[in-house]
Amino acid sequence: MTFLIDRRSNPKQKSAVNRQRFLRRYRHRIRRAVAENLRGRLITEGGRGEKISIPTRDTSEPVFRHGPGGTVTHVVPGNEEFTRGDRIARPRGPGSGGSGRASNEGEGLDEFVFQINQREFLDALFDDMELPNLTKRQLSGLEEFKRVKGGFASDGAPSNMSVVRSMRSATARRIALGASKRSALRELEKTLEELPENDDNRAARAGLEEQIQALREQLARIPFIDDVDIRYHRHIQEPIPHSKAVMFCLMDVSGSMDQYTKDLAKRFYILLYLFLSRNYDRTEVVFIRHHTTAKEVDEEEFFTSRETGGTVVSSALELMQSVIEARFPSSEWNIYGAQASDGDNWPDDARRSSAALQHLLPLCQYYAYIEITQSGDKPLWHTYSQLREQWPETFAMQHISGPKDIYPVFHELFRKQSA
Repeated sequence: MTFLIDRRSNPKQKSAVNRQRFLRRYRHRIRRAVAENLRGRLITEGGRGEKISIPTRDTSEPVFRHGPGGTVTHVVPGNEEFTRGDRIARPRGPGSGGSGRASNEGEGLDEFVFQINQREFLDALFDDMELPNLTKRQLSGLEEFKRVKGGFASDGAPSNMSVVRSMRSATARRIALGASKRSALRELEKTLEELPENDDNRAARAGLEEQIQALREQLARIPFIDDVDIRYHRHIQEPIPHSKAVMFCLMDVSGSMDQYTKDLAKRFYILLYLFLSRNYDRTEVVFIRHHTTAKEVDEEEFFTSRETGGTVVSSALELMQSVIEARFPSSEWNIYGAQASDGDNWPDDARRSSAALQHLLPLCQYYAYIEITQSGDKPLWHTYSQLREQWPETFAMQHISGPKDIYPVFHELFRKQSA
C-alpha cells in the first residue's frame, strides 16, 4: 500500500484546502458580490482582487443543544396583553443571530468580510462564460525568449556536461576499438583449452599464454573515457509564443448620450476587457468616440467628453478599419469590437454604416453591439439586424436599459456554447 503525503506549505496565515472549500460553498454569493463591485473600476485597471462581504446569517452553522429532558411543569401567570387567537412571535434563543435593533452595550456582529485575489476574482466573474470564437490567429514570440536544450555539442562549460551521453559515447568507442582483440582473445583461449598439457605441447602452450597476456594488456590500455567522448548539453534561444488581442471601444458622445448612459457602457467595457485579459497574454485597448466625426482618444476623454450635434456612426467604423490596417493587422492580432450607443443615427448614414461594418466583421473575432435605451428598437438597431443574420457567430446585439441588465447581457453574449 502506498501513502501520499502532501507536504507543500500553505500560504502565510492561510489554509489552501479550507479556502477552496469556502469559495466553493459561497460561490453564488461571491459571484453576485463581484458583479456588483465593477462600478468603481477603470477599464485597463486589470482584474485586481476584491473584498467580499457575506452576511453573518449566511455563515452561521446549525447547533445542537441538550433539552431539559423529563417531565416539566410550567406555571405561568396570566397576561393583560394577549387574547385568544393572537399570534405570538417565536422567542429568539442564544446563538440565533442579532435582533436587528441597535444595542446600548456597544456590541454586535458585523458582516463577514474576506479578500479574494485576482485569479479568484476573474474565476468568479467568468465562471460559466467563454469566448465564442477563441481561435488565436498568430502566436508572436519576438519579445521574450527562453533557453531550451537543443541537442549535444563536443565542447562547452563543465556544468553543462551530459554524463549519460558521455558514458554512452565512451562505451561505444571501447567496444569498437576492442572488438577484434576480444575476438582473437576468445580464439586463443579456446585453442589453449583444447591443447593437451604434456611435455610436447609445453612450448606451444607457453606461446599461446604470452599472446593471451599481450591481448589482455592491450585491452586494458584502452582508456575508459577519452576527451573525444565528452558531450555537453547545447542550449538555444527559443521564442515564447504570446497571443495578442486588441479591443476596440466605440461610443457615441453626441448630445443624446448623457453621463448615465456612458456609465452603463463603461461597465460593459470593463467586463469585456477583464474577460479578454483572462484569455490572452496581451490585450490592447483602443478608444474611439464619435458624433458627426470620429476621433481616437484616451480613456478619460472617452468617458467624460460630450459633444453637441448629430450622430454619424460610419465615421467611427471607418476609423476603426484604418487603425486596424495601420497598427493591428488581422493576421497577427485577435480583434474584438464593442460598440455602445443609444441607437440614434443620421438617416442618410444607414447604408454607409452597414457597408463599413460589413468590411469589419471578416477581420474581427467577435463584434458586440449594445443599445442603451428605455424604449424600443432605434434606427441603428434596424440597420445592424440584417448583418446579424449574415454573421451569427461573429456579430451579436443586445439591449441594455439599466445597471441590472449589464451582467446578464454580457453573460448572454459570451455564454458557453453547448456541444
